[in-house]
Amino acid sequence: MRTILFTGPGGSGRTTVAAATALAAARGGARTLLLGTDRSDTLGAVLGTPTGPEPVRLAPGLTAWRPDATARFRDDLAAFQERAATVLDLLGAGRLDPEELTPLPGAEELAVLRALRDAALAEDAHDLVVVDLPPTESALALLALPAELRRYLRRLLPPERQAARALRPVLGRLAGVPLPAEWLYDTAARWDRELAAAEAVVTDPGTTVRIVAEPSPAGADAVRTAALGLALRALAPEALIANRILPQDTEDPWLAGPVAQQRKILEQWRETYGGVLHAVPHLGGDPRGADDLAALPVPGRTPRPAPVEWPVTDHLADDGVLVWHIPLPGTTRHDLDLIRRGDELVLGAGRFRRIVSLPSALRRCTVAGASLREGELRIRFAPDPGLWPGAR
Repeated sequence: MRTILFTGPGGSGRTTVAAATALAAARGGARTLLLGTDRSDTLGAVLGTPTGPEPVRLAPGLTAWRPDATARFRDDLAAFQERAATVLDLLGAGRLDPEELTPLPGAEELAVLRALRDAALAEDAHDLVVVDLPPTESALALLALPAELRRYLRRLLPPERQAARALRPVLGRLAGVPLPAEWLYDTAARWDRELAAAEAVVTDPGTTVRIVAEPSPAGADAVRTAALGLALRALAPEALIANRILPQDTEDPWLAGPVAQQRKILEQWRETYGGVLHAVPHLGGDPRGADDLAALPVPGRTPRPAPVEWPVTDHLADDGVLVWHIPLPGTTRHDLDLIRRGDELVLGAGRFRRIVSLPSALRRCTVAGASLREGELRIRFAPDPGLWPGAR
């Protein structure tokens, strides 16, 4: 199964392009699922058919689905209350009724991730899943969510610290404090499995990202932000779709300024993203329904981008260091923030932040410096004499 994730700034026509791509793929013979993430059913407005928590068949080979975050949140919290019934009764806590629950921040993102996981694990798996993600920064946060939540779970409830079940009462009496209940570890393990499945879909080689933006100053800023956020997650855009391109040969003086502005930004994008840039013309109105969507010349199946690599090069013989190369296009020295913490590196770039595990060889080194050259962060590591294997 292949997955295409669409993102871009709000109002860029991202949902329209995603729907047109899904329709074109279905008409080309691919069993396609179009997954919407907008609470207000923007996807249904574009398709001309309402979408919701029940999958809707729109055309031969094309199904649309918009998960209900509220319902899933209620079900999860109700199940949690049942498993924690004993603890809640001891604390005298009152139960929450499903009718009074509203989704907390992050519930919609989790609903999308679970939908992706369910689509990947379904017995009647689709050939292609097209996902209309939220606007750029929310989408990048969503892509990072499975790995970050798994990391939090492992820090809060490390599996290796779970004592054998037979010894837990004895250890509790010796420690003088109650140990976490078995159900808590079981719940954490179940959550970890679910998050791992969602993370596997996001990081799968068959999952790619397409950025949709208008060639405007705001669109150019959004594309730089998206490219940097994806680079920090070791992802590369499969396509940059420049949407709503105005006629370049117009004689209308009112359009001369916007056309010149679009032309300038398109040239910049061709220099930077020439291999993945696709232009979609303005149709003179907002597309609605299958006929309008079919008129959009969206890119079809494109070559998958090469995996983003963060190689470590050996300069021990010349400079006595190992160099870790991390491509971060579009960033500046003032955007960067680096912290070494144990075997992890806390890496900040602009508004984004990621905690990554160091390669095994670098764990036995100390940070000797860093530099940013031509959009690539180069971190120098010097072997730690107390940890580095000695010559024999």
